[in-house]
Amino acid sequence: VALGLVQGFGLFSGALATSVAHDSHNIVSVGVTDEDMLAAVKSVAQMNGGIVVVLNGKVRARLPLPVAGLLSERYMQEVADGIDECIGAARELGCNLADPFMALSFLCLPVIPELKLTDRGLVDVNEFCFVPLFDLQSKGS
Repeated sequence: VALGLVQGFGLFSGALATSVAHDSHNIVSVGVTDEDMLAAVKSVAQMNGGIVVVLNGKVRARLPLPVAGLLSERYMQEVADGIDECIGAARELGCNLADPFMALSFLCLPVIPELKLTDRGLVDVNEFCFVPLFDLQSKGS
């Protein structure tokens, strides 16, 4: 489990989660509350992968991706409709990105600049090093 801070999603409530997270394809979540993020992550895990939007602990939209957490066995149009439903639900939570799940996925791709979130922590791709989220050393000591 790794933790990072992100801006630009525009969320004012709820949480998003997906198992499509390049290159490791672990579950990644962004949200306003820990409780909604936990509910979103649990929902993705229960589906054996997928995309989820949660508000107040309740799933608002979801798209199961049970094949390696990346693919669906559904027809293409059903998957496209599911993605659109999830994006629409994310917009209802204030998200202003054209495709928040693609943005969330690429936040985890540690081979393109700048900062990326991996299962081992926050990575500065330009400097090839891990970045602490908080400076735990007190100043002056």
